[in-house]
Amino acid sequence: MKVPLPKGDKKLLNAWAFYDWANSVYSLTIVSAVFPIFYGVLFEKGESVSILGTTIRSTPLITYATALGFIIVAVTSPFLSGIADHIGNKKNFMKFFNYLGAASCIGLFWFTKETIYTGLLFYILALVGFWGSIVFYNSYLPDIAFEEQQDAVSAKGYSLGYLGSVLLLALNLTMVLYYETFGFENAIISMRYSFLLVGVWWIGFSQYTYYYLPKGFKKEQEVTNSLWNGYKELQKVWKNLSTQTALKRYLGAFFVYSMAVQTVMLVATYFGEQEIDWGGDDQKTMGLIISILVIQLVAILGAVLTSKASAKFGNVKTLIGLNFIWAFVCLYAYFVTTSTQFYATAAVVGLVMGGIQALSRSTYAKFLPETQDTTSYFSFFDVAEKIGIVIGMAIFATVDVLTDSMRYAVLLLFLFFIIGIILLLRVLKIVPQQS
Repeated sequence: MKVPLPKGDKKLLNAWAFYDWANSVYSLTIVSAVFPIFYGVLFEKGESVSILGTTIRSTPLITYATALGFIIVAVTSPFLSGIADHIGNKKNFMKFFNYLGAASCIGLFWFTKETIYTGLLFYILALVGFWGSIVFYNSYLPDIAFEEQQDAVSAKGYSLGYLGSVLLLALNLTMVLYYETFGFENAIISMRYSFLLVGVWWIGFSQYTYYYLPKGFKKEQEVTNSLWNGYKELQKVWKNLSTQTALKRYLGAFFVYSMAVQTVMLVATYFGEQEIDWGGDDQKTMGLIISILVIQLVAILGAVLTSKASAKFGNVKTLIGLNFIWAFVCLYAYFVTTSTQFYATAAVVGLVMGGIQALSRSTYAKFLPETQDTTSYFSFFDVAEKIGIVIGMAIFATVDVLTDSMRYAVLLLFLFFIIGIILLLRVLKIVPQQS
């Protein structure tokens, strides 16, 4: 029988961080890269799909499906957090969502026009599986690492996730570009096999994590009385905001601009596939791949520049500047038609993509009252972000449906960034030290 490793053990910390290596391939290959290209190739530009007794264009359909997935995540996340804190066997729950997500990625291999219901179900379950496993994964951190170790091991997980996801993406993109070399009939078949690889990678590499992670640590409270604690904590935070003006104003601003940021990041590849004149299917696939790689590479520089800017100008002012850039991107995207213009837009998106997310979270932490439970506040922050994604995606898809163009939907996001800037300026009025 394997003896559990003690808290703070280096091998235990490495095993926990390694789950990022396992799961991050979903975020890059399924969310950002190969699946959006696959979906665009599967459906012709402007093609409508018959579903639930009605017809809808393929692009708003996948946007609505993404919103539905995040609704499930937003509603269940507090409940899952309650289980994570009190069930005492969180590893099995983490495994369940891990395997659900990975198996659903494998299921995308059979995504066709004829199996649209099953395909969308796998797409949604992959999303739910990823975020569900992350709830339990994150909840392990205080159990396996001492407070002084947590920042370092969390950063290590992020680094491993980036390396692992880029490594598999490189293989997947090579398969797509040189499908004949790999023995595939065409690029779309090679994309299907990339979904298989994501699922196998995710399940396979997570076993190292599960081998060392403890079963869990059951709290003394009865589980039946603790399942709803997540919702109770969110309600408590909501009430406390009435006396925390700066935090309340910042959360309002974050909710608005984050809604737009997340929507742009989730629909960018679909926009490029539908709205840009690439000159042919092969050129389109190559162009989208180049754009994705540009975003990934530039994002590293963007994170460094954002960190330096916040140190010099302050967090809130830097966030205002980033929102101005995002607003310009949306305004410019309305007029983008050529591949060169799209590459330039992708470079700017990469420059501000990671920076605004990291800075938003660290700025939020600075506004938190020192005497309060930060776990509950960050749970509130995460749920607010997910609800924002749902609203943003739903609005984007609806405008896309009504106007038959993603361009007008992107133009609407420009307004959200302007509103975000106005709300951030209100934060500066009462917290000048954050300027």
